[in-house]
Amino acid sequence: MERVSQLARMGLFDAKVPRYTSYPTAPHFNADVTPAVFQNWISQIPAGSQISLYLHIPFCRRLCWFCACRTQGTKSIDPVRVYVEILKQELQLLAEHLPSEISLSRLHWGGGTPTLLDAEMITSLACAITQILPFASGAEFSVEVDPNEIDGHRAEALAKAGMTRVSIGVQDFDPEIQETIGRPQSYAITQQAVKLLRAQGVTSLNADILYGLPHQTAPRVADSVQKLLSLNPDRVALYGYAHVPWMARRQTMIPSNSLPTPEARLQLFETARQLFTLDGYDEVGIDHFARPGDGLSVAQKAGRLRRNFQGYTDDTSEVLIGLGASSISRFPQGYAQNTAATSAYNSAIKTQNFATARGHIYQEDDAWRGRLIEMLMCDFRVDQHILAEAFPAHQLQIETLLGQLSNRFEGMVERTPQSFIILPEGRPLTRVIARACDTYELSKAGHSAAI
Repeated sequence: MERVSQLARMGLFDAKVPRYTSYPTAPHFNADVTPAVFQNWISQIPAGSQISLYLHIPFCRRLCWFCACRTQGTKSIDPVRVYVEILKQELQLLAEHLPSEISLSRLHWGGGTPTLLDAEMITSLACAITQILPFASGAEFSVEVDPNEIDGHRAEALAKAGMTRVSIGVQDFDPEIQETIGRPQSYAITQQAVKLLRAQGVTSLNADILYGLPHQTAPRVADSVQKLLSLNPDRVALYGYAHVPWMARRQTMIPSNSLPTPEARLQLFETARQLFTLDGYDEVGIDHFARPGDGLSVAQKAGRLRRNFQGYTDDTSEVLIGLGASSISRFPQGYAQNTAATSAYNSAIKTQNFATARGHIYQEDDAWRGRLIEMLMCDFRVDQHILAEAFPAHQLQIETLLGQLSNRFEGMVERTPQSFIILPEGRPLTRVIARACDTYELSKAGHSAAI
């Protein structure tokens, strides 16, 4: 109880803070990043580099009420087919400006529901990608799979295209909770999908599960976690449900009076966390768990863990290019985001123009503050000498900021002459501590709960 009281005094249960998958965060993007800027950044990628590529498929057969992603429902495959052809046109446009001998270290298809594509579309799109951007040695190709939208033909097509990792959204297995969030997906259907994908040679399985959902209790979370563990995922993301109906109107379908309190959310997280660690998973960052041999666990132990728009990654590529409506790209110079509306995206690409609508050009303090926040989110510590070596002109600012954090979060952090460490009991505060390093104003739209 004393720890909970300390966390409460430091604002854990009241704070609304970013998840810091970028710095600055997407609400601070602006129109200064144009298609011309995006094109120029592409041309500056060093020849022979390895980059990451993200493809966004925004379509879903049904719209889950809990989801705040950029998605749209469709009853027909026709708009999906058109969209895939536009993606291939965007790839060709990209190829015209890429330097020579660029290869892929990571390829990710996200959504939406990428497995809405039939086997022929999967094969066609995958071939279009690798003709322009071949896989580098040791590359990973991951796909978000909806267990309700996968069959043998699609699984085989993905495997033949080189898919190495599958990501499945579980959320929760409790039928009442599934009904409340508009996500019917039984354990049997999920288990069948996992067996189907494993049979195709997929050896790496990711799973997402949520805490903080309506009607969730510790016993219900424990039951869902135990069911998930029986599927033996290599990697699990334990995300806190973000109830932001002012941003995602479909969430108004979820009764707010059925949501757990912030204190109860902490208990739900701790219940799930303990079960994962007892089953042998390593804790990775604030909300991921991985088997000891998984790439995330290896990267964290080696100090190579990074943060991107999919959460945590062991990919160290400097460039991530996002294709498709609303996709975000990351460059050493800043961020670029495509227009969110599918119709506007389609129109831009059809006229042989990039669909960049906004982004952010790095300012003077962005690089060191962003790296400091990433260190906190990934490692729960900042090695001051490493940061100072990378940003010598900001050494005094770094030292001053770490001193301020030590005073503000006393008892939850530790300060040594060369490091700043978030103690285990203070880790729930990590996003709150990161927010204290952020000089940008909070978005008027608001952010999700800190726990």
